[in-house]
Amino acid sequence: MHQYVKKVGPDGRPYLETSLPGLMLTRLPLLNKGAAFPPEERRAFGLDGLLPPHVATVEEELARNHALFRSFKTDLEKHVFLRALQDRSEVLFYALLERHLEEMMPIIYTPTVAQAVEQFSRIYRFPRGLVVSPDNVGQLDALLTHTPFPEVQLIVATDSEGILGIGDQGYGGMAICIGKLSLYTAAAGIDPAVTLPVELDVGTNRQELLDDPLYLGTRRKRMEGAEYDAFIDTFVHALKRRFPGVLLQWEDFSKQKAFDVMERHRDALPSFNDDIQGTGAVVLAGLLASSRRTRVPLTEQTFVVHGAGAGGVGVARQVARGLEREGLTPAQARSRIYVLDSKGLILTDRPGIEDYKREFAHPPEAVARWKIHGRIPSLLETIREGKVTALLGLSGQRGAFNEEVVRAVADNTPTPLVFALSNPTANCEAIPADVYRWTDGRALVATGSPFADVEHAGTSYPVGQGNNAFIFPGLGLGVLLTRARRVTDAMFTEAAYALSNFVDGPRLAQGALYPRIERIRSASRTVALAVMRQAYAEGVATAPQPADMEAYLEGHMWHPEFLPLRRAPGS
Repeated sequence: MHQYVKKVGPDGRPYLETSLPGLMLTRLPLLNKGAAFPPEERRAFGLDGLLPPHVATVEEELARNHALFRSFKTDLEKHVFLRALQDRSEVLFYALLERHLEEMMPIIYTPTVAQAVEQFSRIYRFPRGLVVSPDNVGQLDALLTHTPFPEVQLIVATDSEGILGIGDQGYGGMAICIGKLSLYTAAAGIDPAVTLPVELDVGTNRQELLDDPLYLGTRRKRMEGAEYDAFIDTFVHALKRRFPGVLLQWEDFSKQKAFDVMERHRDALPSFNDDIQGTGAVVLAGLLASSRRTRVPLTEQTFVVHGAGAGGVGVARQVARGLEREGLTPAQARSRIYVLDSKGLILTDRPGIEDYKREFAHPPEAVARWKIHGRIPSLLETIREGKVTALLGLSGQRGAFNEEVVRAVADNTPTPLVFALSNPTANCEAIPADVYRWTDGRALVATGSPFADVEHAGTSYPVGQGNNAFIFPGLGLGVLLTRARRVTDAMFTEAAYALSNFVDGPRLAQGALYPRIERIRSASRTVALAVMRQAYAEGVATAPQPADMEAYLEGHMWHPEFLPLRRAPGS
């Protein structure tokens, strides 16, 4: 039974029709209005006497909840409050988030979400989303039939092995999926009723979780090999039967699995991996913005990607595509990108090198003339000998970009680029204030987590946040509106160029390479339009092309507003 049906009245205004009794309306997040149920709906649904006598306005409800939010002392308490509000009234949650996005986004997502993931079993309040485990994977068709809403169009799924910079978190990874989908709605206006978070609970190798009596996930070591592949295959095939054409975002898979799962299933359903492709696009956008600021072409920069996980290799891939678009050959592009992992620079003759790292491995002869102390060039040696001008940090190693490293880059260029992108904040490769001090304010700095503006030598420097949320919500909206049958690599490249051009001149002049978070909804529209145009240009769109794409896009964005409720006939 559907919980409600959206209809349009004779006056052209939308309303919701439902056969549910009044008390149930107060228990369903997408229908509950709290104290804001108007008198006529209170009477029609038998809510008189169950609600406070005063009929609150939306403004009053927002003021009340914002005051409550600010009354909590810790970020985790604020996160729990916002999640509880979302579980109580989605419209109020998104209206509050929309009004205070810059203040609340670090609470619902990076960096606070890392704490929420780690504490997920202890702060658990209300079921949200679907958990697929070894115990129920054989009944997936039935599970998907019983999802709360019948028209799921967007899923974020994780196996929780590579969460942010904190690794394997088992069932707690569900918090990431919930947070990502919240941003799809807040940033790009995707109706929350068509979204579904999915935890693929294949176990955990984190012993403290397995030993924790309050842990709510599957108590077993992680699936691997053929058993794991069969589990994921079963999930994808069931999705395709129940929700053909659903957009599937793979989230926080670890290293080789991230690439294997994405490549294995990207033609079964329109799908992508945000850690690989979204991270790459947002970094390329920042680099393109830096070229606008410095007037130094992207093709004249030389890059170190420090960290060779899914995010690092994804960044290397997207930077290479940007260099190719700017005129370099594939070989020339890759020669300007040095990827390092925990052992140092990745070279082709390294024994046991993982498959996904091979495309950016340099031949030993390319570094044969370098002055190095060991067999493998270190980060500092790579910067000095490779004449590196741009540092891209995705290592999860706090302080990896120390004073000596940053000064070495500054010796190679008048304007060093330092992107310290690892999350959460505790894992950031460098503190922006330090980078500005070490480079006497010459650097252009971006981070993954939010940082306050930096004052240095009488100048204020806003720190741009290279957050994937500037890419994936708009990309998802563009894919859904075109009903694209495939998410292509070129869509991410176009999204990166669109985002880089969205950064306004005054902000760029101050040194910020990304927009303010408060402008994320406008940025998402810009990204979505670029993705829509690319979908039609590549021939992967299956929806008819609208004559006015901007008007079409705007008309299909969900807004947090209480629609009138009416009883279904006969109820």
